[in-house]
Amino acid sequence: MSINPDVLEKHLATRSYVEGYTPSQADVHVYKLITAPVPSTYPHTARWYSHITSYSAEFDALPGTSTAGQALVQAAAAEAEAEGEDEIDLFGEDEDEDAEAERIKAERVAAYNAKKAGKPKAAAKSVVTLEVKPWDDETDMKALEDSVRSIEMEGLVWGASKLVAVGYGIRKLQITLVVEDELVSLDDLQEKLVEFDDYIQSSDIAAMQKL
Repeated sequence: MSINPDVLEKHLATRSYVEGYTPSQADVHVYKLITAPVPSTYPHTARWYSHITSYSAEFDALPGTSTAGQALVQAAAAEAEAEGEDEIDLFGEDEDEDAEAERIKAERVAAYNAKKAGKPKAAAKSVVTLEVKPWDDETDMKALEDSVRSIEMEGLVWGASKLVAVGYGIRKLQITLVVEDELVSLDDLQEKLVEFDDYIQSSDIAAMQKL
């Protein structure tokens, strides 16, 4: 059996011998368990070791028993074991806590991703102001607007409208519509408008705003 050098150093920091005030069999018992310590690392133990070495010829005649020395060795072993268990337990506990935290984090991320994947995306929409010009002042603007509103496309909703004077008695139709950007092409819509060439000369996008 050996003795923990740190425990022995601590023990000898406040006393000259393992037990009592003179060399004894307790010192002999501990002495035989160790080798010469490094003075810079264990100064108190080195001092004690050098002193007890001077009694080496008298070891058998030194008074007392080895009981105190054995007790110190056992106490040192028990302390070292307890410290080792604490370190292992604490380390293991930290690992367990880290693993649990990572597991919870992973579950939350997975739940968020699943929720995000299952949630339908809101369709991107735009509000458009469309201006439709007739051929002349004799064009039937009611028929023109009815023709415009007759166009049906998925993602297209017609809104309010009004007639705006452009001069010489001619008025143009200004109409609002809401379109889903992915479903409705404004170019296609304008191509459909010019098919009503009895009423419509041309059309222009006057304004457009994302919803």
